[in-house]
Amino acid sequence: MNLQPVPGVRLAATGAGIRYQGRDDLVLVELAEGTVSAAIFTQNRFCAAPVIVARRHLASSAPRFLLINSGNANAGTGREGEQGAQASCAAVAQLSGVSTESVLPFSTGVIGEPLPFERIEAALPRLVESLSDAGWDAAARAIMTTDTVPKGISRQVEIDGARVTITGIAKGSGMIHPNMATMLSFIATDAQISRAGLQTLLESCAETSFNSITVDGDTSTNDACVLMATGAAGVSVEGDPVFRGALQAVFDHLAQAIVRDAEGATKFVEISVSGAASRAEAKTVAYTVATSPLVKTALFASDPNWGRILAAVGRAPVTQLDVSRVTIRLGDVTVIERGEPATGYSEAAGAEVMAGNEIRIGIVLDQGAAGATVWTSDLSHEYVRINAEYRT
Repeated sequence: MNLQPVPGVRLAATGAGIRYQGRDDLVLVELAEGTVSAAIFTQNRFCAAPVIVARRHLASSAPRFLLINSGNANAGTGREGEQGAQASCAAVAQLSGVSTESVLPFSTGVIGEPLPFERIEAALPRLVESLSDAGWDAAARAIMTTDTVPKGISRQVEIDGARVTITGIAKGSGMIHPNMATMLSFIATDAQISRAGLQTLLESCAETSFNSITVDGDTSTNDACVLMATGAAGVSVEGDPVFRGALQAVFDHLAQAIVRDAEGATKFVEISVSGAASRAEAKTVAYTVATSPLVKTALFASDPNWGRILAAVGRAPVTQLDVSRVTIRLGDVTVIERGEPATGYSEAAGAEVMAGNEIRIGIVLDQGAAGATVWTSDLSHEYVRINAEYRT
C-alpha cells in the first residue's frame, strides 16, 4: 500500500490470540502530545462497550493512545464488557504514563463473546516497545476480520510551502450499512486545525463516503471513525480547499475499498440519483435500490432485469415522486425514459452493461436540483456461505 508516515503518530501490531491464531490482531496507536482528535460512532443503540468507553473518554480528555483489537467485538457483553474495555485502557495508561481517559478502545469481530482482557494485557508491553511511525501497513492488516485485503491510502499536498501528509486505514467488508461511518477507520494528518474544524471536516467527509455505502443493509454495533491532526507540519489548514479535497479523496478511497472487498462481492456498483427535491430524498431512493435483495441478486447474475430497479424506485419512501418523470439508465443505456420503456432499448445492450465488474445505475427523478451517490455490491452465494460459517 506504500502508506506514508504521519509525523506525530506511531503504531504497532502484534498477535494476542484474541480469536485468530498466527496473525496480528491487536494494534496500539500513539499520538504526540498536542494532537487534536475528532470521532464519530455508530448510531446503533446496542452499541459495543468500547464505543461507550471511547465516547466517554473523548469527552473528557485529548486522546494519546488508541487500542484496537480484531476478532472480538466486545458487543452485547453488558457491564462485564464495559469493564474489560476500561481495564484495557487502564493497562495502556499504566505502561505509558498517561491518564486512562486519554486512551480510546476499539473492537471488531464476533458479537456476544467476553473480551479476553488477560491476553490483551499480556501483549501490551510488546506493542509499546515496537511503536514505530512505519507501522501503518501492519496496523491495516491487524484490524481485518472477514476482509480479504488491507485497506489504506496516503495523500500529500503542499500548503503554504509546507508538505502536509494524510494517511488512513479502514476495515470492513460485511455488516456494512453505516449510519455514521464504517466498521473501523483511522485517519491522521500532520496539519494544524482546531478541534471544532476537525469535527466539521470529519462529519462532512464521512457523509459522502462512509455514510454513502452499503453491503448488506446492516449497521454494526462497533462503527467508529477517528480523524487525528498532530500539527507537526506547522501549517494551518482551517478552511483550506486543497486540504479539504485531499482529505475527501482519502475518505472516498477507503469507503469504496470496503465495498470493493464486500463479502462475496463480484461487482462494484455506483447508484447515482439526480433531479431530486432534496439530497435526503435522493439518498433514500439510492439506498432503496442499493439494499434491494432482488436488485443485488440480479447484479450478481449479470441480469439486466431493470424491472427490479424500477420497482425499488417506486417503493422508496419519499414524499415527491412522479413516476411519469423518472428516467433510469444502466451505464449509458437508457431503459426507462420519463416513466416509459425507452425506445430502442435492447436486452443485449443491457446485458453488456451488467456483465461488467463495475456498474453504474443512473436515476433521474426530475423533481428538483439535488442528488446523491451510493456505492454498493452484488449479493452472491459466497456472501451467504461466509456469514453462515462466520462463527464455525
